[in-house]
Amino acid sequence: MQSGGKILTAYFSWSKNAKALAEQIARESGSDLFEIQCVTPYSNNYNTCVAEALRDQQTNARPALLGSVANMPQYNTLFLCYPNWWESMPMAVFTFLESYDFSGKTIYPLITHGGSRFGKSLKDMQKLCPKTIIGKGLSVSAYDTGSNDSAIVTVPNKDVSLWLRKIGISR
Repeated sequence: MQSGGKILTAYFSWSKNAKALAEQIARESGSDLFEIQCVTPYSNNYNTCVAEALRDQQTNARPALLGSVANMPQYNTLFLCYPNWWESMPMAVFTFLESYDFSGKTIYPLITHGGSRFGKSLKDMQKLCPKTIIGKGLSVSAYDTGSNDSAIVTVPNKDVSLWLRKIGISR
């Protein structure tokens, strides 16, 4: 982690898994928290959302976002939490990354997935933010345990706590 500056944890979450893990990171790191939200949200129906996510990726869409991070330059370190959608980041995360200058900052990605880990999201992130340090990330698997095809992660997550200690970020 870079010295000085504040830490931001930003997340995009459809099933609430990335949200739960982002909230854990914020608690354990003392970071500020920001939710990446689309002006037009994805469907609450899993199958419809999957189709919408694929359509957005195939068209290289950049969904409009609600809100913005106030005073992004104050943050030197960013935790970025998101689900793996079609082997990469949700397109809303692309919009978020293109909205700010992350030059010289460090991004630590945390991805939730159903078996495909980071996919090509780290390569995509590096292309979007070429002057940014992409730190050691963490992939957290979620298994379908809930109703309506919902995957649920365990929180607090021991892997998240261990990861934060390994990268030198914990209270």
